[in-house]
Amino acid sequence: MTATAATTATTSTELDLVDLSPAIDRFRRDVIGALSRAPQRELPTQYLYDDRGSALFDRICELPEYYPTRTELAIMDRDAAAMAEAIGPGALIIEYGSGSSVKTRRLLEELRDAAGCVLVDISRDHLLRSAESLASCFPEVEILPVCADFTAPFDVPEPRVAARRRVVYFPGSTIGNFLPSQATRLLSQMAAQVGPGGGLLIGTDLRKDPAVLEAAYNDAQGVTAEFNLNLLRRINRELGANFELDGWRHQAIYDQELGRIEMLLVSGRAQVVEVGGQRFAFAAGESIRTEYSHKYAIDEFHRMARQAGFSAVKVWTDPKPLFAVHLLERA
Repeated sequence: MTATAATTATTSTELDLVDLSPAIDRFRRDVIGALSRAPQRELPTQYLYDDRGSALFDRICELPEYYPTRTELAIMDRDAAAMAEAIGPGALIIEYGSGSSVKTRRLLEELRDAAGCVLVDISRDHLLRSAESLASCFPEVEILPVCADFTAPFDVPEPRVAARRRVVYFPGSTIGNFLPSQATRLLSQMAAQVGPGGGLLIGTDLRKDPAVLEAAYNDAQGVTAEFNLNLLRRINRELGANFELDGWRHQAIYDQELGRIEMLLVSGRAQVVEVGGQRFAFAAGESIRTEYSHKYAIDEFHRMARQAGFSAVKVWTDPKPLFAVHLLERA
């Protein structure tokens, strides 16, 4: 089922916002459903990104331990022109999980005659700030913000200038936040959106030394811990829950066999939490999983992409290599 626009607003820079942000009732259902599952309870990752969560994630991207952002930016600085050349002129760029759109700027600087840029993000205020900033930097490119949970199908707004092709841009290794079966479904959704001849420019984090990975998700300043705990703060604020934040601690561990980081909130004591009129008991040491971050070898990711209807065109990596940016094309 395709989502339809709930409201449309216009910002001070005359940007039309398509607002498909999840309703509070859905948020409540998702949280209660997730906390009801045993033995491993887990909260939906997308709800980490309210306005404060998005700002905290921007801080994470600047931490010395968190290599993915600076590594991908270095790849973009070196190879954005080659990426733009491979994408071709007249493309409509559809960025999933736009955040601050720092990498998108590098791509737009190199693209020829872009038909437009659709920014999709679940955090409405963060999205509008990014869209306004991009619109002021690239007045010749039509910026089209869509507030939505991109894990569900949504309609892509049409730019005023007809696009020669559609290309989804999905930087930041966010595809790793999904289980492989979920990631394949999301890639299939992208393939349907771009259509025959369309493209996908996507970042993936590569498999590497577990010590490097665990340090990246357990930073010394505790910003990732604050980002993780902010989800409980948001549930308290928006759903009237009573999580006591000092009773929970952040933990991130690497499962080498499955090739993924698991981010957890661990209960420091036996406690009972009420959400939406329902009570949930937690034992000391019991955890709630809030995020996966899968790491892929290049050929491993390409096999997954083929299942979704994409074929590999080009891959760019850093010298070590820690990270990869792939250009894929739908047949």
